[in-house]
Amino acid sequence: MTRIFLIGITSALAMTGAVAQQPAPHSGMMPDMDMKMMQSMASDSAATKGYKASMMSMMRGMPAYTGDADIDFMKQMKVHHQAAIDMAKVELEHGKDAQAKTLAQEIVAAQEKEIATIDTWLKAKGK
Repeated sequence: MTRIFLIGITSALAMTGAVAQQPAPHSGMMPDMDMKMMQSMASDSAATKGYKASMMSMMRGMPAYTGDADIDFMKQMKVHHQAAIDMAKVELEHGKDAQAKTLAQEIVAAQEKEIATIDTWLKAKGK
């Protein structure tokens, strides 16, 4: 019985800690995540550093949720698409495979077009 009680208490405390560390809706990442990722980048290749930087930028750039599914979708996708562009640019700079580089160029073009569409939509909505 005591063992079950201790397991229950330990689980509850672990869950409380996890909830307390959850990021705010607009912050994207846990507060110490940037620091941990930066420390882990010390021995990374230039490409890996670029990919990690694009992901950190995306997570930091995620806007707060408004509760409006359409607005939230558009704003979140804009940041997501920019991260795809940033990653594709890393491939273009550091990649060697012609097929991967071609796909990266296509991604940049497609995502820039979609970001323009999102910007137009958001402007029309006054956002």
